[in-house]
Amino acid sequence: MNATLKAAIAGAVAATLGTMSAHAADSITVVSWGGAYTKSQVEAYHKPFTEKTGISVISEDYNGGIAEIKAQVEAGNVTWDVVDVELSDAVRACDEGLAEVIDMSILPPAPDGTPATEDFIAGTLDVECAVPTIIWSTIFAYDSENMGDKAPTTIADFFDLEAFPGKRGMRRTPKANLEFALMADGVPADQVYEVLNTPEGVDQAFAKLDTIKSEVIWWEAGAQPPQLLADGEVAMTTAYNGRIFNAVAAEQKPFNIVWDGQVWDMDLWIIPKGAPNKEAALEFVKFSTDTQRLADQASWISYGPARQSSTPLIGTFATDESIAMGPQMPTAPENFKNALQNDFEFWADHQDELNERFNAWLAAN
Repeated sequence: MNATLKAAIAGAVAATLGTMSAHAADSITVVSWGGAYTKSQVEAYHKPFTEKTGISVISEDYNGGIAEIKAQVEAGNVTWDVVDVELSDAVRACDEGLAEVIDMSILPPAPDGTPATEDFIAGTLDVECAVPTIIWSTIFAYDSENMGDKAPTTIADFFDLEAFPGKRGMRRTPKANLEFALMADGVPADQVYEVLNTPEGVDQAFAKLDTIKSEVIWWEAGAQPPQLLADGEVAMTTAYNGRIFNAVAAEQKPFNIVWDGQVWDMDLWIIPKGAPNKEAALEFVKFSTDTQRLADQASWISYGPARQSSTPLIGTFATDESIAMGPQMPTAPENFKNALQNDFEFWADHQDELNERFNAWLAAN
């Protein structure tokens, strides 16, 4: 056997061993938000990943935040491999050393060869330990069959109990609720965080929330708002836009989204520090954030892909080809007229103190 052939065989063996090492795990645990959102990930990411690699994906649900990740890392008993987090939580996890740093140059390029670092929407790859997947939005929605002759059209209507009586559903967190309150109180979207960054602005937001507090039913899991509407427990509820879309498109619910004042954000993958199957987890992150996979997810739920090259590939709803998914995205021009981007730096800096204030406000009579 000549030296060239030996070298070629050695290289092939080394490459194979490298792949085997990355795929040594039989399974990985991927943690997300449940419901229609996790289903979209299972269909677009998990199943094809398993088909390609032979690695099974175990799905677990959680309600967000980094408390569980922190507890696992600090206890030296990490059981999660990949976690879907909101941007402010990604920043905190990274800052606190709770997530593995990811070399963004290893992410797959766009089909035309554009590097991933240029293909992801500007500013979305700024967290060194998190890779974005989708753009989503917190909106409010109502049941058209229960609303009567006059329907709400603005975020101010959500807080107007006189014109639109009935219970309101809101997520049990200050995030987005404080922003909604200020916009409903007349603060322009582009000034919300400037106002909220002052004690007087926080007071103003809580004062506005006071006006509907007695009528609020608090929710925590993303699947709850559509159920609250379906059961007639609330007249309106804040919700993740994809959950409402799924209820309309897949379950034929008579729900309408009000996009005015939407607070948009993104979700990202992180790999907890000390994840038991780090290499396989990284392969999953790379696979699930390529151009086609992100476009595939958008056919299951109305969240916009984080990669620019994915947008032209968005087609119709996976289970009803009569529904074009492009117009359902938060970033569709008609939906984006009065939209507020969640300020992740603000929440990374103020989450703890505002959580404390919010919990105390909830407990007060």
